[in-house]
Amino acid sequence: MSPRRTSSLLWGLVGALLFLVLAVGYRLAGGSLPIGVGGLAGLGLAVGGVVAVAAAIIEPRLAGKGRT
Repeated sequence: MSPRRTSSLLWGLVGALLFLVLAVGYRLAGGSLPIGVGGLAGLGLAVGGVVAVAAAIIEPRLAGKGRT
């Protein structure tokens, strides 16, 4: 696996975990969400996928290798 792919997957993992930590923290603070634990897990996976794709697209531009 290339280092760029590994990096984007790790950013996706960070995004998913950050979303889940914030959602659980909100529930622990007394807030209520319209979805249950399974819905949060699915939404966390979706957020992680979006972050991974965004990292794969944006990272070459930040490194200066994506300029045409």
